[in-house]
Amino acid sequence: MAKVLLPLAEGFEEIEAVTIIDVLRRAEIEVVLASLEKKQVVGAHAIRIQAEIHIEDIKNISDFDMIVLPGGLPGAYNLQKNENVQKLIKEFNEAKKYVGAICAAPIALREAGVLGEYTCYPSFEEQIGKDGYTNGNNVVSDKNIITSKGPATAMEFALEIVSQLISGDKSKQIRAELLL
Repeated sequence: MAKVLLPLAEGFEEIEAVTIIDVLRRAEIEVVLASLEKKQVVGAHAIRIQAEIHIEDIKNISDFDMIVLPGGLPGAYNLQKNENVQKLIKEFNEAKKYVGAICAAPIALREAGVLGEYTCYPSFEEQIGKDGYTNGNNVVSDKNIITSKGPATAMEFALEIVSQLISGDKSKQIRAELLL
């Protein structure tokens, strides 16, 4: 069974986080929620989600296939500034494991030095950097890095993750079950 680490930072975008968690779990991918501080994390719109572990408790990435960062503000900035998150992004990338970020969260990938061709929330490329930015697709895959634009593209992003971690057939199955 594939396993994904999803760090939750205060101010995360709830639609993105919950959509990713839900779609991946429907595909029988294990998703581990890791908080940066308190285990109960408050999103950008005051929705609280309970994390299972603290990010500093992740000592070894060998059990995981991917790390996925939801966006939102100030969540993306909190991911960008967190030393543990930065270390993990680099480790996943060096191990050629998948790294995903949606909305404003590619700013954390830029900070870690792993961002190539990408997309993000429109206009946020001004902060991330225009080098490698593409606006043509809702989801951009560049080697092991997967990025997406924002809340409305969260389901498409999550289905791309399913396609990469499990199979295109499983992604199509989940897509059909969701009436997408």
